[in-house]
Amino acid sequence: MSVTAARGFLASAVSAGLKESGDPDLALVVNRGPSRAAAGVFTSNRVQAAPVRWSRRVLADGRISAVVLNSGGANACTGPGGAEDARAMAQRTARAVDAAVDEVAVCSTGLIGVRLPMGRVAAGIAAAADRLSPEGGEDAAVAIKTTDSVHKTAVAAGAGWTVGGMAKGAGMLAPGLATMLVVLTTDADAGAGLLDSALREAVRTTFDRVDSDGCMSTNDTVLLLASGASGVTPEPAELTAAVHAVCRDLALQLVADAEGASKEIEVAVVGAASEADAVEVGRSVARNNLLKCALHGEDPNWGRVLSAIGTTSAVFDADRLDVAINGVWVCRDGAEGESREKVDLSERRIAITVDLRSGDAGAVIWTNDLTAEYVHENSAYSS
Repeated sequence: MSVTAARGFLASAVSAGLKESGDPDLALVVNRGPSRAAAGVFTSNRVQAAPVRWSRRVLADGRISAVVLNSGGANACTGPGGAEDARAMAQRTARAVDAAVDEVAVCSTGLIGVRLPMGRVAAGIAAAADRLSPEGGEDAAVAIKTTDSVHKTAVAAGAGWTVGGMAKGAGMLAPGLATMLVVLTTDADAGAGLLDSALREAVRTTFDRVDSDGCMSTNDTVLLLASGASGVTPEPAELTAAVHAVCRDLALQLVADAEGASKEIEVAVVGAASEADAVEVGRSVARNNLLKCALHGEDPNWGRVLSAIGTTSAVFDADRLDVAINGVWVCRDGAEGESREKVDLSERRIAITVDLRSGDAGAVIWTNDLTAEYVHENSAYSS
């Protein structure tokens, strides 16, 4: 159920001493081939961590042989020294696993603005290389956690081939991407071009539709590696569907584990004039802190949904808006609909449907409620 579910991949994890807790904090994922094709999607934040800049360059030729990941430090906003540290991580990993340095991606997560203790990192890479195993995927998923309460893995099976993946993320979840490190693997025989198109299409409607707190990170990275070990070349649509399934599974796990959340909220916008309109409305609703607080208090305050819709540039008639909360159409034609007393918000999952009645397009955004625990999580320590 992780990055080693696909044939041709090894993984491992160690405690390198980057976390004060002593928990695992450094992982390796290695592609033993025969193919080394790869693709990646990165944060759209203009402030980008050194590992993101390094990995972008590595992916220029569409090949990755190994990924080194660490928690306990983001290596972001660390200047020229941080860039050298990212390069050094790639160099040491390349030597340890017998790979070309320009085929090693680097991913880091943790506190921004602090250099990594490179002596510990170097020793951790050497130790992790000695532990590489086809069963090491779960350990790797645990090692990349920061404020995550659980590790996150997923898998989808094709006809003789597999897509597996792991992710970390629990806060700073917003479009472009969520604050995440994600490594996906497949033993399908697919070139870099197909991997790139499949990954971008999957990310567009999964990770880019997660909007927990409106904050965008500096380190977000999603990588897709193909070993070709199955010898099977799937149809492009089949591969895209499998990659999408794994990305969607992981994205929903991110929302479920969002810092302090007590509600998982799906905002489905239908009847939009365009997909762009649907996404804009969905994100506005998902980011409305008044609504998020109301849902935490189990108050079906549909007026806050309409207020959020009204801040967008989407095409709609305010007197034709319909809103349902958990299947109850509490707003019809921009005014009171069914009794809000019918809405049961006692369960963890909440579904909001917004019908703009302006077209045939739609989109889904996933978010969570705003809680005192979230405030505590992000005020009690630096992250």
